[in-house]
Amino acid sequence: MRNKKPRFRLQTTITFLVCGVVALALFVTDLLISNEIGETTLNNQTDKAMNIAKMVAHSPLTIKNLEQNQEELELQKYTSEMTKITAVEFIVVMDMNGIRKTHPSPDKIGQHFVGGDEGPVLRGQEKTSIAKGTLGYSLRAFTPVFSDSGKQIGAVAVGISLNKVKQNVKNSKRVIYLAVIFGVLIGVMGAIFLARKIKKSMFGLEPFEIGKLLEERSAMLQSTKEGILAVDQDARITLINNEALRLFEEAGMKENPVGHLVDQYLPQLQLRNVLETGKPSLNIEVDLSGITLFANQLPIIVGNQMVGAITTFRDKTEINKLAEELTGVTLYAEALRAQSHEFMNKLHVVLGLVHLQHYEKLSDYIDQISDQLQNEVGYIASKIKDPALAGFILGKMSYAREMGAELTFSGEGTLPEPVLPETTHEIITIIGNLTDNALEALSGQENKKVFIHFDYYDHELLIEIADNGRGIEAEIVTQIFSKGFSTKGNDRGIGLFLVKRSIEKIHGQIELSTEVGKGTRFSVTLPY
Repeated sequence: MRNKKPRFRLQTTITFLVCGVVALALFVTDLLISNEIGETTLNNQTDKAMNIAKMVAHSPLTIKNLEQNQEELELQKYTSEMTKITAVEFIVVMDMNGIRKTHPSPDKIGQHFVGGDEGPVLRGQEKTSIAKGTLGYSLRAFTPVFSDSGKQIGAVAVGISLNKVKQNVKNSKRVIYLAVIFGVLIGVMGAIFLARKIKKSMFGLEPFEIGKLLEERSAMLQSTKEGILAVDQDARITLINNEALRLFEEAGMKENPVGHLVDQYLPQLQLRNVLETGKPSLNIEVDLSGITLFANQLPIIVGNQMVGAITTFRDKTEINKLAEELTGVTLYAEALRAQSHEFMNKLHVVLGLVHLQHYEKLSDYIDQISDQLQNEVGYIASKIKDPALAGFILGKMSYAREMGAELTFSGEGTLPEPVLPETTHEIITIIGNLTDNALEALSGQENKKVFIHFDYYDHELLIEIADNGRGIEAEIVTQIFSKGFSTKGNDRGIGLFLVKRSIEKIHGQIELSTEVGKGTRFSVTLPY
């Protein structure tokens, strides 16, 4: 399923999201704190007014003035100073009839208190209220005045302009608004930084691009013919593909290994050695409950730091089969090349005789070639009914002539085509490698002869390949069929190993007789 490309890029999305979350959080905070601060500010102003009212009500000057009904001049002066010091709107002292004894406007002294909310305080109750008086709307605090004997003799009213209260609340909220704006700005900058940080950690890829890349890499991983297994730096299996699971199931290991320690699940792999040394381990054979795997193990390096290891492997049987097929193709191709080379040499002779106008010699040469070819082709075709095998032997005869050797073919009986086509491939592998070894054993000799003889009787095929070369020393006879063993240098020693394996595959036998200085003979017996 293909990931749909989103409308916005990751950085834009993260920025919008973080800014939205920050703005929403700050908005909710503003609603909660702003109201709380507004109420707190109002309460603080109310407490301030009440405290001032109590201070004036308990002043000896106020008590004495109300008790003795003295002139208001001294009391007026006192309340005016208190009004300036406390920065309130007014401080009014009134008697029990609600007549003002003090007022910010002296002309209002002697008049009745205005507002209609003074009743409770004249009955001895403290009270706060918001009402309109001669100075406009104000927050008012009322407290009674008592004489030393405990008798109420008047009351004090302290007022704070409602506009001033609202301004104080506004000033308190302004701090919140500034904090919200600052928080939003910090949130925007943080969102941009976070978005860039995340984008950088994802190598500049968008999420849909990562998803697409993951799907494609996973598909490639699961489609790979080789088994793949990866571990982290703690040697714990983190990844395995379908081919690896199939091979493990064939070996009787049904449990999914992801999450297991590789030492416990597959101690044969020895991946921990790769983690400890940091060195790859290539072309190793691993036996897994009867299945032989051909594995390559390499460390995983990210940023000059080893973060794990990976191993790829295939069933060795499949690799051997592929190698055999490639070997067979090589033998076919070599035979065809030799025939083509021999044919070109003969064409060059024909062309030279034509240029020299030696037509009689040209006729004799063509007759000779024709007779030789008919004899070879006719004889081999009469003895071997499998066209591929017959053509291959003809090619080997041409190759031997190219190498300056004489290859003689003979046979007893007629060899039919095999029931299984694979048998032809195995016989070609056997004859091809043995013949090549025989021709190589003749290098440096003047009289080079190789003999191929077959005898077919009662579904049993005997193939003998002999040469008159140097022979094989007795001390290495037992080693010549080992993989990689060779007396001809490095990267050799595969031919006789393939011969032995092909013979074992079709349940045959091989015998060797050799004499140093006289030659070697291989006798192969096969059920056919």
